[in-house]
Amino acid sequence: MTRDPAALLPSAEPVMLIDPSGAPTGLADVPDDDTMLAAYGALVAARRLNDQAYALVRQGRLAVYPSSHGQEACQVAAAQVLGADDWLFPTYRDTVAAVTRGVDPVEVLVLLKGDWHSGYDPYRTKVAPQATPLATQLLHAVGVGYAAKLRGEPTVVMALCGDGATSEGDFHEALNFAAVFGVPVVFFVQNNEYAISVPLARQSVAPSLAHKGVGYGVPGERVDGNDVAALLAVLGGAVAKARAGEGPQLVEAHTYRMQAHTNADDATRYRQDDEVAAWVERDPLTRAEAYLRGRGALGDDQVTAYAAEADRMAAHVRDGLNRDVEPNPDDLFDFVYARRTPQLEEQAALVADELSREDAR
Repeated sequence: MTRDPAALLPSAEPVMLIDPSGAPTGLADVPDDDTMLAAYGALVAARRLNDQAYALVRQGRLAVYPSSHGQEACQVAAAQVLGADDWLFPTYRDTVAAVTRGVDPVEVLVLLKGDWHSGYDPYRTKVAPQATPLATQLLHAVGVGYAAKLRGEPTVVMALCGDGATSEGDFHEALNFAAVFGVPVVFFVQNNEYAISVPLARQSVAPSLAHKGVGYGVPGERVDGNDVAALLAVLGGAVAKARAGEGPQLVEAHTYRMQAHTNADDATRYRQDDEVAAWVERDPLTRAEAYLRGRGALGDDQVTAYAAEADRMAAHVRDGLNRDVEPNPDDLFDFVYARRTPQLEEQAALVADELSREDAR
């Protein structure tokens, strides 16, 4: 299918429905109050989760945590626009997206504790394991979407990545295959300005990352990544188009990583404090709250209730991750294949023998 090149181009400016002060821009209708309240509650929980996870790192209960503080609206909206049978493919920074999708936060975070590589069931949750290598999950997402298309299922796949991933070969292969075969995938780029310490200007000279879709015949759109209303509208529209058989969609959210790449990173070595401060004024949480308060849809009692619910979630996370787990050596061999191979049986016997000798000392 040949597309009109003009129809592939994104908006000249990122779509914004609510400005940083919380006022509607008038560009288009903001989602209804119930939808916005659900998003606000998820944002409150997301910010609390980020703070709690960082505290657990300092306490030695998590090895590392890539915070999404400041870009939570992207992840909340990505999860909320999906249907029950749709799939989400997150990166290592997308803990909030997985939790908003309904995955137990303890099960998500054990990956970063070191107990398991993904502590949840992807088939039950329709959330793929969080991917650390850049862009590899995009190929997996296209595979799931293509399989669903061949089976005649109305599944849409939301494939998350960052700006750095758009420089990877897997990004090219995923978009090209998805476009050629009309795969129902929404490629969602969270452009937070940095690939670890490399600024966007050193990664790409394209007019925007959404413009990259033109080369594959994939329509692109840009959205204010700190405006949860605009994200719900743009991502919801992209999901609807993919489900209707219009093929893959590319959405770029302009947002910012407020904290360091991970707790092991010193962000002051490559960016200035005034740059960070400028983005504080665009905080997605305070923006959504200001909008809802302005409409009279949110009051102090509700704000307190949302905060209390987020605190209960944080307590659940603390309890789960502070619980010491006794490792079972058999796990090394039980979860490689559905049935142990002769080689695994031999290795398991060697380990069991060594452990018995150690216990006998």
